[in-house]
Amino acid sequence: MFKILRKEVLASSIKLIEVLAPEIAAKAQPGQFVILRIDDKGERIPLTIADFNRKKGFLTLIFQEVGRTTFDLGKLKEGDSILDLVGPLGRTSEIKKFGEVICVGGGVGVAPLYPITRALKEAGNKITSIIGARSEEFLILTEEMKAVSDFLYIATDDGSAGRKGFVTDVLQGVIQGGARPDLVIAIGPLVMMKAVSDLTRPHEIKTIVSLNPIMVDGTGMCGACRVSIGEETKFACVDGPEFDGHLIEWSIAELRSRMFQNEEKIAMQDCCSGGDCHCQTQK
Repeated sequence: MFKILRKEVLASSIKLIEVLAPEIAAKAQPGQFVILRIDDKGERIPLTIADFNRKKGFLTLIFQEVGRTTFDLGKLKEGDSILDLVGPLGRTSEIKKFGEVICVGGGVGVAPLYPITRALKEAGNKITSIIGARSEEFLILTEEMKAVSDFLYIATDDGSAGRKGFVTDVLQGVIQGGARPDLVIAIGPLVMMKAVSDLTRPHEIKTIVSLNPIMVDGTGMCGACRVSIGEETKFACVDGPEFDGHLIEWSIAELRSRMFQNEEKIAMQDCCSGGDCHCQTQK
C-alpha cells in the first residue's frame, strides 16, 4: 500500500498527489513513469512522474480526471492509500547540454515536462518554455516552469492568460523570429504533439515527444502500448515513452488511443449510477 501524503486541487479536474514510495523515489529520473492500481478491482494506468523527493521518499503525480480510474483516484484523500504502484518505468530523458532547447507543454502535459525542463536547465541549456491550456483556470505549474526557464511564454485557447491561441502558434512565432533551437521537447495531447512535430519538421529541428498510450503490465509483454516509429514497432513502456516526433505514425497512435472509448463510456455510466458521483459535472 502506498500512502497519499498530500493532495492539492490544481484545477477543477486536475489533481496533484504526493505518494509515499521511497524505493521508487530513490531511483526515479526525469521522463519516467509509474503504473498504478487503486484497488483490487481497478485497472492499471500509467502516470508520468511529475517530481520526486529522494530525501523524504515521495513521488508527485499530477493527473486529469478524464476516465473512470482517474475520477476514482481523484476521490482519494490525504491519508488514503493506493494498492499498487510500480516503477520507475520507461527510459529516462536524455539530459545533456544541447545548447538551446524549447520545451512545449499542453494542458496536464506540463506536469511531466517540468522535471525534464529543470534537469536540462541544470545541465547548462538555454531554455525557452511554452505552456498552454484551454483557459487560465487549467494552467498548471506556471511559477515552477518560470523558475527553470530563461523565457516563458503562455498561450490559452480563449485568451484568458498569455497569448490567445495554441502553443504551436507561439512556437511558430519564435521560429519565425529567428530561433533555431538544437532540440524541441513537446508533451501534451496527441494532436498537440503531432502539430509541434509537423511544425518543426521542415526546419529539421530535432523534436522529442512523450507518448502515453494504453498500458497493462509496463514490461513490454502485453503489447498494448505498441507504437509505429518509422518502419519499426516499438513498445512505449520499455522503448519509450519518448520518441522522435518526426518518425511517429500519428494516425496509428490516434486510432489506438480511441480503442476503448465505448468501454470507458460504460465504466463512467456505472460510476455515475450513484447519487454522489461528481464525474459528469466536472466534464
